Amino acid sequence: MLTYDNIHFNYHWTRKERFKWGLILLSGTSLVYASRTSVPLLVPVIGKERGWSKTDSGMILSSFFWGYTLTQVLGGYLSDRLGGQRILTVAAVGWGLSTLFLPEIIDNFSDYYSIHFIVLARMINGAFQGVHFPSMISLTSQRLIESERASFFSLVTSGSAVGTVLTGTLGSYVLENYTWHTVLRVFGLVSVAWTILVFYYSTLLNGRSSTVKHTSSNRLPIRELITKPPFWACLIGHACQNNCFFVLLSWMPTYFHDTFPEVKSWIVNMVPWLASLPSIFIGRVISDKLIKTGYSVTATRKIIQTTCFTLQAVNLLFLAVTDAPEKAILYLTLIIAGSGFHNSAIIVNPSDLAPKHSGSVFGIMNTIGAIPGFLGVYLAGLILQHTHSWSVVFIHIFIVEIIGATVYLVYGSGKAIL
Repeated sequence: MLTYDNIHFNYHWTRKERFKWGLILLSGTSLVYASRTSVPLLVPVIGKERGWSKTDSGMILSSFFWGYTLTQVLGGYLSDRLGGQRILTVAAVGWGLSTLFLPEIIDNFSDYYSIHFIVLARMINGAFQGVHFPSMISLTSQRLIESERASFFSLVTSGSAVGTVLTGTLGSYVLENYTWHTVLRVFGLVSVAWTILVFYYSTLLNGRSSTVKHTSSNRLPIRELITKPPFWACLIGHACQNNCFFVLLSWMPTYFHDTFPEVKSWIVNMVPWLASLPSIFIGRVISDKLIKTGYSVTATRKIIQTTCFTLQAVNLLFLAVTDAPEKAILYLTLIIAGSGFHNSAIIVNPSDLAPKHSGSVFGIMNTIGAIPGFLGVYLAGLILQHTHSWSVVFIHIFIVEIIGATVYLVYGSGKAIL
């Protein structure tokens, strides 16, 4: 069935197509995160082998986000204009191949130049991955009716938790039984295989879809957008939560390696990240129930996001003072559980604020949200280099969390502003 609106007409997925694309996008997001988190898993091993300092490791870990930041807005814009599935496919080729060939880049350059080439390779990988989420939210906006979009996008983004767990389980197993080279090659090969699958279904979808007709009314009114406080609340809240998530994602393997070396790496890299899966679905169920029982979208988004910030902030304080590995794992698990609620709040907020420009707005939001990926992760490395204190790192994250929670509570909204 073809659906018309005042600027273009799109083919909406059937129930069967929703199921297929749901599995495809869920698995793709899982592989995006498996690719992304494989390097933090391997940095303690490669760093020891290569003699990297904490600053060197911080530069390599943060370099991914330099590239990730650059392509968010462009990815959303191109997806809104050309179709999310096309941009998604092109991007997948890039991040799949750059993961597959990273071992060659690490091995085939001298120690002096290796850091620079690894940084460049990670930037390229990040640039291609930066397109993934904006193209997904654009695709869901183009192919789903409005009432289905937020729930579907929340579901497919849960792949971030699945991918992180995949790194912790499969990645840790391969690392312990083979080499760090094999970890990257396994994830790279599976990612390339997924790209072929996406290309097939993208071609099939394009054959059944109508041609999207664009007019000037489809352009993002950026000047109007930046005058709206809810837009800035969304950006700031996302950036503050990402600061917590990205710093922990990048540095936790090193934290446990340095502080509690007796803890098995697979436990550290799997158990905490398992917690985000149930919290993602719990957040989604609570969100849907709140709206059905009469709560406004604004109130619902704030309740779910505040739950996220509160769980993270409280347990960051506990993590800063603990000296027991079991407690450290527990607190980290609760922090990661808190991040799962983010998927049903700020992550879907662009669809609330600007439903006709969700890909572009999400791209802008994720551009700002990616800044902690390179700034926060690199700053954590500097703090460790000069203070040798993980507690200082955790307190810094706590302060940023409080700022984000306050701003979103005061200015956040679930109403359309465009």
